[in-house]
Amino acid sequence: MAETIVSAIAEKVLGMLSSLASSEMGLAWGVKNDVQELIDTLTTIKAVLLDAEDKQIHNEKLKVWLGKLKEICYDAEDVLDEIEVEDLRKQVVNRQGITRKVCHFFSSSNPVAFRFTLGHEIKEIKKRLAKIATDKDSFNLTEKVDSNHVIGWERETHSFVHASDVIGRDKEKEKIMKLLLCPRDSHEIVSIIPIVGIGGLGKTTLAKLVYNDKMVDRYFTLKMWICVSDEFILKKLLIDIIESAIGKKYVDKSIDQLQKILHPILIDKKYLLVLDDVWNEDYGKWVELKNLLIECVSESKIIVTTRSDRVASIMGTIPTYKLEGLSLDDCLLVFVKYAFKEGQEKQHPNLMEIGIEIVKKCGGVPLAVRALGSLLYSSTSEQDWKNLRDNEIWKLDQKENDTLNSLRISYNHLSPHLKQCFLYCSIFPKDHPFDSIELVKFWIVHGLLQYHNENQDLEYIGMQYIKELMLRSFFQDIDQIYENMYGLKFMISCMILPHH
Repeated sequence: MAETIVSAIAEKVLGMLSSLASSEMGLAWGVKNDVQELIDTLTTIKAVLLDAEDKQIHNEKLKVWLGKLKEICYDAEDVLDEIEVEDLRKQVVNRQGITRKVCHFFSSSNPVAFRFTLGHEIKEIKKRLAKIATDKDSFNLTEKVDSNHVIGWERETHSFVHASDVIGRDKEKEKIMKLLLCPRDSHEIVSIIPIVGIGGLGKTTLAKLVYNDKMVDRYFTLKMWICVSDEFILKKLLIDIIESAIGKKYVDKSIDQLQKILHPILIDKKYLLVLDDVWNEDYGKWVELKNLLIECVSESKIIVTTRSDRVASIMGTIPTYKLEGLSLDDCLLVFVKYAFKEGQEKQHPNLMEIGIEIVKKCGGVPLAVRALGSLLYSSTSEQDWKNLRDNEIWKLDQKENDTLNSLRISYNHLSPHLKQCFLYCSIFPKDHPFDSIELVKFWIVHGLLQYHNENQDLEYIGMQYIKELMLRSFFQDIDQIYENMYGLKFMISCMILPHH
């Protein structure tokens, strides 16, 4: 989803230009007329930006055009920042009553030189923007209104998966439980159960269901949960396993020292270890870790969740458990839960008919169903539902059924500012845990939050962004930590990232 998002920065630049045009600064620096022309041109372009951003996935030339516009907007923002800084400098000098008898003409603080340079920079931006405005006519773009705003938060998230919140996985849970609670096979001290399925199917959710079951608590004396992800590094895995077992993080120890710490933890325990989201296909790396995990009480078990059949064949000691998609009926139950307020679906049978067609496009993938259901939440407009059903993105080919198509549709319906904030998250490594308050601070520093006046609380706005992205299923594996003045603080360890 690494598209070019320029509408948000264009809106910001327009605001800065309008402020300059309405103040004495523009007149003082002799750029008032040029600034007004920039406003007119950028306003004309901005009217079609939402349509351009939606269509760029089908049109590489349009994506290049948006990229050029984004560069111009950033250059314009830099120039406008220079004007603001220079104006503040002048105000400070005037307040201090400082008179300079000697002034170097080419000094950065020389008003004549600054005015000349400023005029040249703005005229150059105006020229480049005029070319962009002319080129836009070749793309047949239409004006679209941004109706995607951050909505009120009416749902709560929770740290653990509760069985009552998971639909359609009772049989799957029962089968995994039997594998966990039955005696080990005769060849292995530790039985390894691989759960395989495509992204968004619910492998992690199924693993959590059994991990948090009370029967599992009674059967195993030690439970550990590790998110492995892309990097299968022995030292890191040992650190994480020890931390999950005893709550201490030994980052300054060698592998040999970590092995000596782990040995007494496991030696007299019947444990359950979940290795979630494994991608490693190097058998040698797996053997290194496995050899450190088998000195334990027999009937210990390891659950491995992965998208790869090869990973499952390398690690598993029993046949792979292949997780399938939800049935249409179960998908509809999930969809109703996320698309309607409680009981509302009974009042809108026409929407339910359209909803069935939408759900069929999701290929039984609960993540896709949740994302689209959340997108339609509280909307009773039949046209909104039909637009989602008939979206052109469904025509795109995808290697993994329609999960990415569904998420792309949901992504396209985010406001430009939410898109920017979400794309910013791609700087984090896959499955990197971060807390919501720290993320909001990053967004604030980079000027990504939309606010209408300086008195608005940016941290509160940022938390609303976090909650909106959670509601739309872009953040997963969320733990509620505590409530503060800005709302709830969350730890987020998995994101549906733009580059996934």
